[in-house]
Amino acid sequence: MKNLLIIIAICLSFACIGNKQAIQDSVKVSPLENTIYLKKEDSVKVAVPIEEKAPETVLKETESQNKENKIGDQSPDISENEKAVEKRDSVKVAIPIEEKAPEIPINASKIQKEDKNTKTQSLKVPEKPKVVSKPLTHQSWNTLLSKHVSKDGTVNYKGFKQDRVAFKAYLNKLGKNMPTQDWSKKDKLAYWMNVYNAFTVKLIIDNYPIKSIKDIKNPWDLRFFKLGKKWYTLNDVEHRILRKMGDPRIHFGINCASFSCPPLLNKAFTAQNVDQQLEKLTTAFINDPKQNTITTTKIQLSKIFLWFSKDFKKAGSLIDFLNKYSKVAISKNAKRSFKSYDWTLNE
Repeated sequence: MKNLLIIIAICLSFACIGNKQAIQDSVKVSPLENTIYLKKEDSVKVAVPIEEKAPETVLKETESQNKENKIGDQSPDISENEKAVEKRDSVKVAIPIEEKAPEIPINASKIQKEDKNTKTQSLKVPEKPKVVSKPLTHQSWNTLLSKHVSKDGTVNYKGFKQDRVAFKAYLNKLGKNMPTQDWSKKDKLAYWMNVYNAFTVKLIIDNYPIKSIKDIKNPWDLRFFKLGKKWYTLNDVEHRILRKMGDPRIHFGINCASFSCPPLLNKAFTAQNVDQQLEKLTTAFINDPKQNTITTTKIQLSKIFLWFSKDFKKAGSLIDFLNKYSKVAISKNAKRSFKSYDWTLNE
């Protein structure tokens, strides 16, 4: 009996061992299969760039090649549907190497420029309306002249001194109302001739009593009056402004406070009367026997025609200019000479 139990125990032991080995054999996978499984996982893990994704066909071909090399078995037959899928996936996708920025269309650039212009215009401060400067009427100067200057040009300098306030007010107006581009040529001519005569009177009364303007040192080069932001001399007005206006008759409208000078007109020059008055003054001076002695063959002239002869020859000779105003016709071959100049104060 004891032996029988031992035999049964041995049989049960062999049976358990056999079952255990069978279970292990069923669980174990061949090394080749294990390699295939691992390779399959590795073939799936392919680094795919983010920007340029490789076609799926590459992966499939890689997987099939690995299977052929490692397993050594022939690939299973591919169905018609699978072939169609592979053919579709194998289509190459054109990926540009470098994309260039698209050019800005012309219309877009115009819009940008318009936007900039609009912004610039919005930032600009609106311009103030242009103020047109009206020419002076010179009425106050006309009042002073008619009051203190006789018809023959004799000047009452003491009277001007007594009217110093009104006289100074007019000089200030001249300084604050200079000619602009809006003024006509006649307005400008009248302005500068009144400036010359008014400030000559000022120069005399500032140094009065005197016997001659030449008693003042360098009277025509004194920078003693201001117009706008600039200081002027009488020579500035005569030579750099009036003479450059191209009308030689101005020499008979401006006065140098002396007897041999053309007489001071007892009226103010204006745009309305300047041409007419200059014509009258030129005619009167040329035919005044105290200033000029004229015959057909011989002329004795004021030194004004000597000092400023260039101005009188712009439209011909000096004789041509004189004959335009002289009551006596002068021969072109007439002998000429010049009178002495009297610088005595014209009072």
